[in-house]
Amino acid sequence: MRDDHSHESHAGHNHGAHGHAHGPANYDGAFAFGIGLNVCFVLVELGVGVSINSLALIADAGHNATDVLGLLLAWGATALGRLPPKGRFTFGFGQATILASLANALLILIAAGVIGWEAVQRFANPIPPNGVLVMAVAAIGVVINLGTAWLFARGRKTDINIEGAFLHMLWDGLVSLSVIFAGGAILLTGQAWIDPAISLVIVAVMVAGTWHLLLASSSLSLGASPAGVDLTKVKDWLVARPGVASVHDLHVWPLSTTQAALSAHLVMPEGHPGDLTLATFAQELDEKFGLSHVTLQIEIGDGTNCSQASHGQ
Repeated sequence: MRDDHSHESHAGHNHGAHGHAHGPANYDGAFAFGIGLNVCFVLVELGVGVSINSLALIADAGHNATDVLGLLLAWGATALGRLPPKGRFTFGFGQATILASLANALLILIAAGVIGWEAVQRFANPIPPNGVLVMAVAAIGVVINLGTAWLFARGRKTDINIEGAFLHMLWDGLVSLSVIFAGGAILLTGQAWIDPAISLVIVAVMVAGTWHLLLASSSLSLGASPAGVDLTKVKDWLVARPGVASVHDLHVWPLSTTQAALSAHLVMPEGHPGDLTLATFAQELDEKFGLSHVTLQIEIGDGTNCSQASHGQ
């Protein structure tokens, strides 16, 4: 559409081989292996914890169980994100990854609250568990959790779903190390209060390890621009393009945990630069800022007649 005031160009998706990565191509194998391994460990750890009355092991099993559920949510959301746009879902289903990340964070915090409450209750009537069994089971957990974390290490910088999986497994490994410490301390001292005390440490680790994920997923679910996109730098870069006098109505929003879109009005008094130039703008925005879906509207005048000029950046 072109008239005396504007020419709107939808500069399509640029997924070529360049410096910016939009996320992992496929982590199905890692998800399947990690989930299967951790389900087996949760069942073993829970069974041993109940049999020897160790709240530390039960707490760690609960933490691992929420991570398994989180991995299932992340895996399902990733599969949805691969589906093409359909019907009213004109951008596809990529935002399912954002919702999965938020649900994952909330589930872990709920589990932390339950475990914390039980630990406080146990202080009133501590029961010493079998320290040797606690240490043995936790040692297995260290290997399984850190091994699972390694499966997701490569993609943690490009997707908060993958980052969440990596961090949770990493935290679980460190938590299991703390459980080993609890078992050793009980063997040496015979003090039963160490077990619920370590459980509270586990709760603190769960909250600390989940807080970033909660904030990031909450912001994205509200349509905030991704944390890695500096809006000031984006606007300055657009203004610096040849022929661009000013920029307004700039919007950046997430399409998923790995993709973001941009729309903006460029005031270009000398006229429309041509579709090839706008396509180049879009490709460079993708490479420099990770904006994979770009829509630019060109305004020939001074921009003061645009009804949306006061609504954006």
